[in-house]
Amino acid sequence: MTDPVYRTILLFDIEQFGSRDDVEQAYLRRVLYDVVDATLAAADVDETASLRADRGDSVMELIDARVSVPALLKTLLTETPSQLHSKNRLLASSARMRLRIVLSSGYVAVDELDGWVGSDLNHAVRLLNADVLRAALEQRDGDCVLCVSDGVHSGVVRHGPLGVRPGDFHRITVDTKEGPSVAWLHGAPARAAAPGAPGTRSPDATAGAPVSHTSVAGDQYGVTGGFVNGDLRFDRPGRGDRG
Repeated sequence: MTDPVYRTILLFDIEQFGSRDDVEQAYLRRVLYDVVDATLAAADVDETASLRADRGDSVMELIDARVSVPALLKTLLTETPSQLHSKNRLLASSARMRLRIVLSSGYVAVDELDGWVGSDLNHAVRLLNADVLRAALEQRDGDCVLCVSDGVHSGVVRHGPLGVRPGDFHRITVDTKEGPSVAWLHGAPARAAAPGAPGTRSPDATAGAPVSHTSVAGDQYGVTGGFVNGDLRFDRPGRGDRG
């Protein structure tokens, strides 16, 4: 296993992916790649500075720590919603793609099976799959919802870099296997609903529906491609490759 290397962790996950048929899923995956690629390009993230893992309904990016996090965050607040709106505006509501997005950071190592390993990555994935984030997206009219880790908030958001308003982020508590964890949601938190009321859970988490999760058994995350940087070596195709 390589030594852990500090990275910015960026995760995207498609809402209700498991409830779509094969044709719709294939289309949504292409759209997801387009949106992620446009986001990284707008944030000046070079292909050689990021590593991607494809999880079917989601994309995971490990980004070189030298890339500006304030610039990436501003892009997630502006370019990403714009890209989604552009893709969705001509589609029927049933075909619309909506995303949960998490921006975090931490140390990640690569094992002998090309899996991504690290508690910081595990934590970011748990934020992505948190009920509070699913509920926030379900209750909004927009196409995406953004959550940042407590570390990204304290190191970047609270200082109010250009294009980022700290007051737009609200503290939330996420239940994880290790206990409650603090994170920060952009926009208003989900409204509380009465027990048993309709709409209290996202459709892709309801009983009987196909559920597609980002997590992998053993908290290990496989790699599709990569780059050479420091002690990590990968063989990543270009962003235009749909794998």
